[in-house]
Amino acid sequence: MFSVEELKEWPRRLFTLDDAGFEPLALQVFRYQAKHNPVYAEYLGHHSIEVSKVQQLRQIPFLPIELFKSHQIVTGKGVAEMIFESSRTTGQIPSKHFVFDASIYHELYLEGFKRAYGPIEDYCILALLPSYLERGNSSLVYMAQGLMSKSSHPDNGFYLDNLSELNNALVRQVKNQTPTLLLGVSFALLDLANEFPMPLKHIKIMETGGMKGRRRELLREELHIILKDAFQLPHIYSEYGMTELLSQAYTNGSEWFSPPIWMRALARDAYDPLDTFTLPASGALNIIDLGNIHSCAFIATSDLTTIHSDAKRFKVLGRMDLSETRGCNLLVG
Repeated sequence: MFSVEELKEWPRRLFTLDDAGFEPLALQVFRYQAKHNPVYAEYLGHHSIEVSKVQQLRQIPFLPIELFKSHQIVTGKGVAEMIFESSRTTGQIPSKHFVFDASIYHELYLEGFKRAYGPIEDYCILALLPSYLERGNSSLVYMAQGLMSKSSHPDNGFYLDNLSELNNALVRQVKNQTPTLLLGVSFALLDLANEFPMPLKHIKIMETGGMKGRRRELLREELHIILKDAFQLPHIYSEYGMTELLSQAYTNGSEWFSPPIWMRALARDAYDPLDTFTLPASGALNIIDLGNIHSCAFIATSDLTTIHSDAKRFKVLGRMDLSETRGCNLLVG
């Protein structure tokens, strides 16, 4: 279905996509993965899906994200250059994403960031990611390292619990009027807001979500209100990404996430994995990430969503109850 040469040049193909070309390419990827991804093929078989009859985007079945915990989700034959692993609390099984070609991920996150916020070379990158740094195989840390390398600002850096040093770095950027991205996990940003509240003009704060068991879970709106008040900012930005995806969606000061052209969000019935709603819609979140050419591009997440009527933006409303149990049961349909 795809030649070796086409797969090597995969990011360039995605970067030239337009709205009209998304559905035909997504259907082509579906047929390719239905044939060459053993777990996805088994899942389709359990649901008696006839691949040849899938002619529209809404007809594509989405693989439950929980299967990344129990199966090796790969398309084709290859050797993983790296294995990204999700964070977890005690007793949980992590998701694993086997990445055959790390250069695809590198090119996707660089291009995705540039399309959302401009050239990364213009930014100082400060990363407050303690729960991720404590692991050695986080896709978010890998992305942050790549952004820092591309930026090459002398103050780029990672921070664990050394909030005083981070505060000093922020003070320097404010004084120098340096465009700065502070990428942080939610609980650590709240710690920073509590210990070092200050006006952060020229600083773009981006939260990646998640309290990781360190604090009470907050609605995104609550989190943003606290951070905006502490740092006297009009907007807090958000990133939607995960171990199982190679692409990210970002907000631009509103509650709506905007994915890149090669990524799309849809809503499904939370109790029927094969029922995708027409627009506008609210339900469980399905993600198409055409960057996942070597794994699975069609992921049924455990998040709840509202899809905008323009089909280009989505909100994340929270997580489904008992999502792990429900997702794993979907395989045996």
